[in-house]
Amino acid sequence: MRRGGFTLIELLVVVGVVSILVALLMPAVNRAREKARDAQCRNNLRQLCGAALAYVADHDGRFPMAYRTEFSGGRVTKRAWDFTTVRGPGGTSVEPGELFGKYSNGKVFQCPSFHGAAPGTSDPYTGYNYNTSYIGHGDLEPIVQPATIGQVKDPANCALFGDGEFEAGANKFMRAPFGDLAGGGDADASLRAAGTQGFRHLGHTNVGFCDGHVASMSERYTETDGGVLAPGTGFLSADNSLYDLR
Repeated sequence: MRRGGFTLIELLVVVGVVSILVALLMPAVNRAREKARDAQCRNNLRQLCGAALAYVADHDGRFPMAYRTEFSGGRVTKRAWDFTTVRGPGGTSVEPGELFGKYSNGKVFQCPSFHGAAPGTSDPYTGYNYNTSYIGHGDLEPIVQPATIGQVKDPANCALFGDGEFEAGANKFMRAPFGDLAGGGDADASLRAAGTQGFRHLGHTNVGFCDGHVASMSERYTETDGGVLAPGTGFLSADNSLYDLR
């Protein structure tokens, strides 16, 4: 009596059909997974915008400074909008920054579609950058003090946070594409190529604006007076119009 079962050829045909089905389905699965990450990213940015606006309310209408450095007792403290790094004789520690702790929890600082540490930092979460050219400024910028909410004439069209990315990986300081010292730009043109946005959400980048809303944008602009941009990165506008205070 002949036993039933698959022959080797039949088994190979079944394996081949399953492989083809998997190959056809994987792009759709990956796309669905990225859409979920994109939704989480936009939610993170909404929370960051809300944290910044809460900070503004507590600090006489002024946004948090993007970064500043303090020297005391053999220690170097680098305070940034997201994390504070303290380096001293006992080693390096990372503490909550201006918007971490009271105003938000740490996980909102991590874009789910970005992996990798910011060069030269020990930040536990990465992936977003803050408008340093016009909003946050810093102690090494042409304008040191951060902007006030009253200086932002069109909050719905002034970027506050976004998907930061450049050639070396993470990037926490958003830069406008062109220098504009009168309005509050960057003196060092080399910084602009490091302050770009990553278009990593199926060709889109997410942006949180000064009025608190978040948008997904696909137009990527690469013209700048600040060097060569990394592949897949760019600016939000052809000029500084989506960054400045006007």
